[in-house]
Amino acid sequence: MPTTSKGLDVFTDGSHEPRAGNGGWAFVVYRDGAEAASQQGGARNARDNTMELTALLQALLWLNDHAPGERATLWSDCVYAVKGCNEWRRIWRNNGWRKIGANSRVRNRKIVNAELWMAIDRELDRNPELAIAWCKGHSGLAGNERADALATVGRQSARTDGR
Repeated sequence: MPTTSKGLDVFTDGSHEPRAGNGGWAFVVYRDGAEAASQQGGARNARDNTMELTALLQALLWLNDHAPGERATLWSDCVYAVKGCNEWRRIWRNNGWRKIGANSRVRNRKIVNAELWMAIDRELDRNPELAIAWCKGHSGLAGNERADALATVGRQSARTDGR
């Protein structure tokens, strides 16, 4: 498992069932290689990237409530989430959470999942010791596999509990 030299390692993942539209999210917190906490949830009529971002946001909320100011690395197998946090969110924030581009059809178009991105931005700004990193999904990495399994349970719960 990739680990930070100090602090917490948090693995996030989203799950999506395209035909039914149900989605799930989960995160797992590790301290010194041992699981310290986890959460999961599900939603109907969800999108894959929305679930990936929800997992990330829920992990950030947990960290800022239970380990404020502590160094942590949040691992995601979603390139969109990682690049969004590390490269794009500051640009989006400066542009009023809109895409600004040379293409007139794209210019001033609100970004997808803007509300989630704004909440993620706020939570990341609360703790400068948080890092977002990419990990390869479905490659046997214990933290990623655990988050994936919990996200699947979350997705399945959306199917049965009416959420």
